Formats: sequence, C-alpha cells, structure tokens
Amino acid sequence: MCDTVVALGNTTADGAVLFAKNSDREANEAQALVYVPRTLFPPDARVQCTHLEVPQVRETYAVLLSKPFWMWGCEMGVNERGVAIGNEAVFTKEPYEETGLLGMDMLRLALERAADAREALGVLIDLLETYGQHANGGYQRQLLYHNSFLIADTRQAWVLETAGRYWAALQVRDFYTISNGLTIGAEWDLASAGLVEHAIEKGWCASADDFHFAHCYSDAFYTRFSHCRERRRRSMALLAAEGGELTVHAMLRLLRDHGADASRDPRWSPIRGSGRNLCVHAGFGPLRNAQSTGSLVAHLDARLTTAWCTGASAPCLSTFKPVWLEVGLPDIGPEPGATYDPETLWWHHERLHREVLRDYPTRLSVFHAERDTLEKSLLARAATLVGRAREAPAEARAEALRAFSTEAFARDREATEQWITRVQATRQSFRRPSLYRWAWLRYNRKAALPKS
Repeated sequence: MCDTVVALGNTTADGAVLFAKNSDREANEAQALVYVPRTLFPPDARVQCTHLEVPQVRETYAVLLSKPFWMWGCEMGVNERGVAIGNEAVFTKEPYEETGLLGMDMLRLALERAADAREALGVLIDLLETYGQHANGGYQRQLLYHNSFLIADTRQAWVLETAGRYWAALQVRDFYTISNGLTIGAEWDLASAGLVEHAIEKGWCASADDFHFAHCYSDAFYTRFSHCRERRRRSMALLAAEGGELTVHAMLRLLRDHGADASRDPRWSPIRGSGRNLCVHAGFGPLRNAQSTGSLVAHLDARLTTAWCTGASAPCLSTFKPVWLEVGLPDIGPEPGATYDPETLWWHHERLHREVLRDYPTRLSVFHAERDTLEKSLLARAATLVGRAREAPAEARAEALRAFSTEAFARDREATEQWITRVQATRQSFRRPSLYRWAWLRYNRKAALPKS
C-alpha cells in the first residue's frame, strides 16, 4: 500500500510545486534508483515493458526512476522537464485482466514521453485505452488491482483514477493526496466515454444524478482493508497543518509519519504499526507483508528541479539525498536484486533497517540525531547551491551539482556503515513478540541476509 501527495505553489513556502511518495511493496522487494538518459531511437523501434511490447517513440526524455528491481516500469519518478508521477493500487468492481501494461509501465512511459503534466495525463489515458492494464502487480504473491496516478509539473497537477479501462481525471487546486482507494466523486474535469452509463447499467447507481465515481466503482471490501481512507485523512491533515507554507522538510516528515500516537510516544515501535501508517514496516500477518521500500520528494522548480531520494526502505531511518536530472545519478553501485548484496545501496541500508527493528526505539536513538543533522546540512547546502547554480555557466553549474550529489550519497553510505556497527553493538532492552520475530526471521532467510 502506498501514498502520494502533491502541493501546488500557492501552498508552499517558496512557490515551487512539491511532490512526494512512499512506495510500499513486499518486504524483500528491493527498489532500484535508476537514471535513464535522453535517448534517440530508430524509426519503428519497440520497447519491451514488463509483460508487453509496445511501439517506441522517436526520442525519450531523461528520467530518474525508483522501481521494483524486477519490473521495467517504476513506482515513481521525475523527468528532465520537471514532470513527476506516482501511482497507487486501487481496488474496483471492474474485471481484472491478465494482459496489458502494468500501471508502473504506463507511469514510466508517460515520464519518458511527456513535457508537462497535462501531456502526461494524455499519454496515460491513451495507453490505458489502447492496451488495458495488466492487473497483477505482485512480486512473490499475486496482487490484483487497478491504478490511480498523481501527476505534477512545475505549475500544475492532475489526478487520474481508473477502473479497468474506465477513468476519471481531476485537476488539483491546492494540494491533494491519493492512497489505495478512488477519491474522485461526483465532480471531475475529464472522464472516459460511458463512465456514468456503465455504472447505471450495472446497477451501481440509479441515475446520473446519483453517480459518484468512487462509490460506484470501488470494491468495498478491499478498499476498506487497505486502510486508504485513514491514511489519506492523515496525509491531508499534515499538509493542511502547514498553513500554506509547505517545504521539502515538511514532505520528508510526512513520509516518515507513523501516526498521531507515535508522535506522542517516544517508545513507539513498528511492532505496533499497521497499514494505517504513512511510513510502513512489515510484520506478521497477511495485512503486514509490505514496507515502504522507496521514497521520493521532488522540488519542482521551473529554474531547477531537485529530486530528494532515499534509494532505500524505511524513510524514518533513511537519509534523503539530492539528484538533479541534468547531471544524472552519481555512481551508487550495482542495482539491487532478490537477495542481500552489501554493494547495493538498497540492501546495504536494509541491513541497518532490520537491525533497528530488533529494538526500534532503543536502536533508533543511537543515530537518529546524527541522521537529522546530516540531512539538514544537505538540505541547507543544496538550497544555497541551487540558488547559485541558476545563474552559473552551464559547465560550472553541472560540475557543482554533480559533485554535491556524489558527496551526499558517499556521506550517506559511510554514515550507514558506522550506524550498522554501532546498532549491532547496542544491547536490546526487550524481546520481540514471537510471531513478529518469526516473520522477520523468515524474510531475512529468504533474502539470504547474514545473521548478526
């Protein structure tokens, strides 16, 4: 289960659009941070997506993607034109198909092909109506769903929600959040042909006057147990609480949120977590097999867009690092796979995450203040650097951005290595419940994670 949020310039402290997303996937489903440069293709070229091959366009934009390691598409990303997109699983009454494009494939195709949010919306709609959506987006277990998308650029944002090949789209006015349920009701800006008539024919509403997209098309059971409404209420409340002065730092706090109870309790632990939290940790049981495996905050400024990425799970334990599309991603090592590899960014940090979970409040305290200090330093220095870079010659600007991004990832890796050592040396103050401990032993064994 995931959450995606956007705030337009009239609600942010500096007038830039802010976009943020946590990607919640299976616990061992490593997420790769990938940069793909602008590419020119020959005529009649085709592109192999996760399950389906489709015609390629003549030229694609450079993209930064955060993607499950095994699929072609991505959960979230930003392109060189300042377009950011995130998707959510939604559960509807429409039949689930076994052919078509994954929602994540459609997302990547839109990033590679669209110069602004409105164009990206059109690309997504065209792909949906042409190919349909492959419903099984699960990794080691089948998970059938349709998709919703939050699409933003430096000036505007759109919500696109789908049910099979039916869809509705709404332009965002101030800020908006989506989770794992349909949110569009009786008002929208664009919709597929026959959207209302189909619902009436199915008996989901009596007339056009009664039509409400979310009420008519949602699968009530799966939507309820995804806890999407609770998470959306929480994310909307956190955005509203900033009083129109939202910042990158506020978005980082939102993605790390464990709920109101956790904010009041310094001894809170993910053992008590649930699918109602924005920052998700896996545990025991069928409703707790996912965790926040990747996180992204994009500061969408027409002069220079900055993407703040974890490249790791558990945003509450990770450091967000800056990436600029015009210089690409620094060398962060190989892409992660299905099993533990300390050379990869994701699995290296995952060792820290799982060591902390043995006694979350005690072990988090070992390095939490240092992580905050490091990240605040990166945010402040990046703001200064960006201000200068806007006026600098292109070559000097690129060199400065590349050097700082490289430094940020290097400092994060060095710090993570130190934190792992110190956390492992910290004595646990309590014994975890048996079922919770068993669940994580099972995840670790499947991932071939070494015992501490």
